[in-house]
Amino acid sequence: MRVSSARRRPRRDAESGGRPALAVVAAALLIAGTVPVAAYGVDADSGTGRHEVAGEESHELMESLDAFDEPRLSPGDRIAPGAYAGAWAHIKNMPVKAAGWSEVTTAPYNEDALHYRDRSASNSGGGAGHSAGRIAALATDPAHRGVVYAGAAGGGVFRSTDDGRTWTPIADRLPALSVGALAVAPDGALWLATGEATTASDNYLGSGVYRLADPVTGTFAESDKVGGTELDSSSIHTLTFDQAAGYVFAASSHGVFRRPLTAGATTAWTKVLAPCAGVGIGGVACGVNAAYADIANDIAVQPGTGGRKLLANVAWRSGAAYNGFYYSDDAGTTWKRANPTGAINPAEIGNAAFAYAADGSRLYVSMESPKLLNKSSGSGVYSVLAGVYVSRSGDTGGPFQQLATSSSLSASGSAMKIKEIGSGYQPGSQAWYDQVIAVDPADPDHVYLGLEEMFESRDGGATWKSVGRYWDFGMPCFSYDPAENTCDGDVMHSDQHALAISRWPGTTPEVFVGNDGGAYARPTTQTAAGWRNLNESGTLRTLQYYSVRAGRMTDGSGDAVWGGLQDNGVSLLAPRGATYQGAPLAPDGEMVSPFGGDGGDQLVNPANGCQTVGEYVDLALQITNNCGYTASDDGAEDVITDIAPGDPGARFIAPFGADETDPDGLWVAGGQYVWGNTKTWHSTSGADWTKLYDLGAGRSASAVTSRGHVVWAAWCGTCSAVDGTFGRGIATNQGGTWHQVNLPAAFPNRYISGLTIDPADASGRTVYAVVNGFSRHWNEGPGAGYGHVWRTTDGGATWTDVSGDPAATDSFPDAPANAALITRDGTLVVATDLGVFTSTTAGHWTRLGTNLPTAPAVYLSPSPDGGQVYVATHGRGIWKTPTP
Repeated sequence: MRVSSARRRPRRDAESGGRPALAVVAAALLIAGTVPVAAYGVDADSGTGRHEVAGEESHELMESLDAFDEPRLSPGDRIAPGAYAGAWAHIKNMPVKAAGWSEVTTAPYNEDALHYRDRSASNSGGGAGHSAGRIAALATDPAHRGVVYAGAAGGGVFRSTDDGRTWTPIADRLPALSVGALAVAPDGALWLATGEATTASDNYLGSGVYRLADPVTGTFAESDKVGGTELDSSSIHTLTFDQAAGYVFAASSHGVFRRPLTAGATTAWTKVLAPCAGVGIGGVACGVNAAYADIANDIAVQPGTGGRKLLANVAWRSGAAYNGFYYSDDAGTTWKRANPTGAINPAEIGNAAFAYAADGSRLYVSMESPKLLNKSSGSGVYSVLAGVYVSRSGDTGGPFQQLATSSSLSASGSAMKIKEIGSGYQPGSQAWYDQVIAVDPADPDHVYLGLEEMFESRDGGATWKSVGRYWDFGMPCFSYDPAENTCDGDVMHSDQHALAISRWPGTTPEVFVGNDGGAYARPTTQTAAGWRNLNESGTLRTLQYYSVRAGRMTDGSGDAVWGGLQDNGVSLLAPRGATYQGAPLAPDGEMVSPFGGDGGDQLVNPANGCQTVGEYVDLALQITNNCGYTASDDGAEDVITDIAPGDPGARFIAPFGADETDPDGLWVAGGQYVWGNTKTWHSTSGADWTKLYDLGAGRSASAVTSRGHVVWAAWCGTCSAVDGTFGRGIATNQGGTWHQVNLPAAFPNRYISGLTIDPADASGRTVYAVVNGFSRHWNEGPGAGYGHVWRTTDGGATWTDVSGDPAATDSFPDAPANAALITRDGTLVVATDLGVFTSTTAGHWTRLGTNLPTAPAVYLSPSPDGGQVYVATHGRGIWKTPTP
């Protein structure tokens, strides 16, 4: 995760001052322990005093995963296998309403655009260049020169046949587009494991494993699935082929699974290692509840052993009694727990990544430390990286030699050195999330290590060089003036997740890198600075949106489309030819990034597309009235203003918006409090917000809506069953006074993701609520209930489930529902994790088109003229269709 410069600007020198270190308790769903956070002071050279906290990023990343996870798991903490598959089977039989979905965000996304460099809000100028969404897996095809496959966190699989210059999606019609692993088998088939595992928990659930026989020209279909439901509702970090023994292995969130490599498609996967469950090994204590048991992070086959020797890391990042390295000498039939000697402390084993030299003579390990993750540090220096190690015999027992620590890596040219970025965020601070290691097949001394940054060693780990810096801000080479900036090209987007090295005959091997901003590549022989940015064409379309809004440009050029993104700021797609005060807003036809870090909800003036309010995180609202455009090359103008209300309990992505009938007279927002703002586009600070209602301590708004100044707010608290007893509710001022609505016993005890007021009811008494998660058929939590769409016509006194009869083909699917809107003709539209659905008669639903990729559809908004509906997907960008 890359944080907005409004939250963390690199400190220019050690004398710039700082505040005492802070301790922030992370959400227990993702980490059991305390995350130290260090603050630092104003960047004296930048001319602004709005730089806040370095080291917040790891905590904020955990919050972002909570934001996606909690709605889908509530009120429990696990979803039974088959949930998504069951919903998808229902959807395929639903009636279809014709719709022509078209992709909106097809232009390249330039996060370094010259004239979008507000120093308090933008990351433009930091060096990342063009970006895509998070790439969780990469694979190269050894038999076909230039063929590369990229697996997106929420956007499926993309294929390039020209060495990463352009890309084509090849998995858009699968029931799950969350990618955990990719691997090309010995017979040339491409294997896809769904369920992203970079978080080591089930936040992006998958639908199993697929095998595409002809990946160079083909596309994935449901019929390509291998196995049954064994790996449904799981995340899978690694697929490994053991050709000599004839098996394929999957390291999943429920243990290690195996199946014969050449078995028929329906042959089931067999669980072969799950220490807590006593599978593959007995007598191992577990020490955690079922949600965090038997998490397999990596598995590797030792070359030169005839496929008999395997090594697996099974560990929960926050620590568990079962954490350890497990090895097998019989191709995975039986397992033993390793007792590594030397520099690795067996009691400190957490999430780890393995890499063998091509001949099996060395074993490299990168390892996260639960002890450090759970430790509060008063020093302000924070990393959870235990270290990088090598067993020079390749033996799982070692002895292991330590090759690198956070401290030594920070001195290797890293932008995360304390003097550059400030204390509290050093290399390896997110080793529980971004950690990958690979060895050059041609040279056992040549090692690549991905953490927040990319590191390289050419001498077996004796020395390291940061070859992919976090950013250029704060480095001695950096200047806001492009003419004075002397930084080299060894910089890329942060948070590395995937590595692949090509082996095409007659060519120089290349290393491919996947991270939170897309993909990069360069020859393995290259020692000069610089990377090929594989996102430049704009065809690796994997952006993970949280929101979308559009506004008409005042110059008549068309609509400007804005959206908040996971770790890629806020994007602006201006119409071709659009200008601001005579200056072209998008001279190259590219999307730009006026706001940096994470983008959340978004508000745009429908009558003026250059007026927008963006959210960083936690209701940190910022406003611009000029598209965030900085006329000077160095971004000296202050064109984005902080107007955050300062809520103590806002969600990571907190809801806010304009009153639907009086958008210039009232804005509403929700955290612990429901907030109102009557200055709207004339707002200049957080003081322009006033508290309308206190939802209650420990509660946080999950949705807000307002029409005719009648406001409705849904809340959760606690929002995770792991934090306590899950709770939810709805409050409103309908009727003249604020009050809590008494929800009936039948109303599901699940997360309420969206509220929309029926425009046909001027009193604001008719409201629809959409409920996330899965019904009690799949959810183990108490009160999960049925139904995803509920309606009240009497101001909340009574509620009716309008999802329909679950047995009917035209009922609403049992899938997480995320957002709703009512079109100008009264059609109810609801976005879910598996598509968009419409209803004109209570209890009867149709699928809105069939060409929308199955990435989670998380946000809906109308075009300024109401003739189009926009949908934001979390993995395949923004799409639109004529209003149904």
